[in-house]
Amino acid sequence: MYRVLQILTDAEIAECKRIAAATPFIDGRITNPHNTAKQNEQLHEPSAYKQSSDIIRAAMLRTPEFAEFAFPVFLAPPLITRYKPGMKYGAHADAAFIQLPGATIRSDLSCTIFLNDPKDYDGGELHVRLGDARLTFKLQPGEAIVYPSDSFHQVMPVTRGERLVAITFIQSRIQDPFRRNMLYELNEVAALEGLKMDPENYGRLQLVQQNLLRYWSDRP
Repeated sequence: MYRVLQILTDAEIAECKRIAAATPFIDGRITNPHNTAKQNEQLHEPSAYKQSSDIIRAAMLRTPEFAEFAFPVFLAPPLITRYKPGMKYGAHADAAFIQLPGATIRSDLSCTIFLNDPKDYDGGELHVRLGDARLTFKLQPGEAIVYPSDSFHQVMPVTRGERLVAITFIQSRIQDPFRRNMLYELNEVAALEGLKMDPENYGRLQLVQQNLLRYWSDRP
């Protein structure tokens, strides 16, 4: 259960890249010194972090496909990270809970938003294991991959150029991935076919949608 979504406009991509180019990066292990799998750099200066994070967060929350797929209730501030030649992020699972200033969120879904052209670097693919599937993502600027946080995943070594992305974590109103997927599919069918249905039956379908959301949600 994953989705590739168009999130950022060209102007927002350019602004995030401008912020990244003008701001020093630090060793990404500052947030987890004992994580030997992590070899990257991340934006750290507070004002630049907030500015870029606000741009990406607002873009995600205004994207209908993101809301329909993720059922977001909390969204960690997106963080721009950079991979230079030789850098990678070995196979790992994301932390179950993300500590934020003044709050802790549960990571139900992880998200990588790509910021630079895949032609600008070699390697750097995101590999995600979902069951027996081995999925690879190296997306266009402004595109995002949203996938389960409990999946095993890694960033392959960059061998040329620079990989620039932003990462974030989402707590969903629907914690259970099976239920979340069922609601997503049901909502998609209702959106595509609902107006073709008999009005009474469409009303009954909407009742099922809302009742499942009501009983399956663990957050308002």
